[in-house]
Amino acid sequence: MTDLWLIDAFTDRQFKGNPAGVCWLDHAVPDEWMQALAMEMNQAETAFLRAEGHGFRLRWFTPAAEVDLCGHGTLASAHYLWASGRLPAATVARFETRSGLLTAAPEPDGRIALDFPSRPPVAAPPPAGLFEALGITGGDVFSNQTAQPDVLVSIADPALLRSLAPDFGRLMSVEARGVIVTAPGDRPGVDFVSRFFAPRFGVPEDPVTGSAHTTLAPFWAARLGRTSLNGYQASKRGGMVGIRLEGDRVRLLGHAVTVVRGAIDLP
Repeated sequence: MTDLWLIDAFTDRQFKGNPAGVCWLDHAVPDEWMQALAMEMNQAETAFLRAEGHGFRLRWFTPAAEVDLCGHGTLASAHYLWASGRLPAATVARFETRSGLLTAAPEPDGRIALDFPSRPPVAAPPPAGLFEALGITGGDVFSNQTAQPDVLVSIADPALLRSLAPDFGRLMSVEARGVIVTAPGDRPGVDFVSRFFAPRFGVPEDPVTGSAHTTLAPFWAARLGRTSLNGYQASKRGGMVGIRLEGDRVRLLGHAVTVVRGAIDLP
C-alpha cells in the first residue's frame, strides 16, 4: 500500500481552490497505470511523486493525458511531502519534471512559493471557432507558444468573464492545450481575474490553474507596471494566486490543505 491523498491547492479552506490527487510511488509503475488512476480520481490533475537523487521525480496527469506543467499539482505535492513527514517542514522541495527543475518553499505567512518558468504570451491570430466557443464577439488574442500551447484571450469586462458559459463541444476543436480568458481585477486586492478551459485534456474548466499564471504574470506585469501581483481565478470554487515575477521565472504563492488521506495498492 502507498499514500494517495486528495489536497485542495490555492486555498486555506477545504472544498475551495483546486483539488489534486497526490500518489506516492515506492517504485516505478507503468504510465498506463498512472493514466488509469488519474481517470479514476477524476480530478483536474493527479500528481505522482517518487524519490530521485536529492529530490523527487514529479509527473502530472489529467483524466485524459499527461501534461508538461501543473501549478496546483506541484503545490499539493509540496504540501504532501511536508505534511506526511517525507520531507522536513523547513526544507525546500526539489522536483524534476518535464519542465525542468521546479522548487517549492514554505513562506513565513504559511503559503507555499513555487519557482516556475515564465511563459510570456505573444500576439496571435484567434484560432478558428475560438470566439464562438466562448460565446463572445472578440478580444485580444495571444499564445504562450509552448510545446503544449495555451491561448490567452484578454477582454475588458470582468463581469463578462465571470458570466462566460463556453460551448465545450466547440472548444474541443480549438487548437490549444487550454484557453485562458482574463480581465482587469474588479475587487480590492485583486489585480486581474481569469478563467481556464481545457476540454481537450479532459478538464472543461479548471478551478485554479497555476500554469496559466506563468503566462498571466508577464502579461499583466507589463500592463500594470508591477512585478508583484494578485490574481483571482473566478471559477465556481475560486482561488487566489500570489505572483512575483523575477526575470524569466515566476514565483506562484498559495496555501494548500489536506482533504483526504488514503492508500492504494501499487502494481
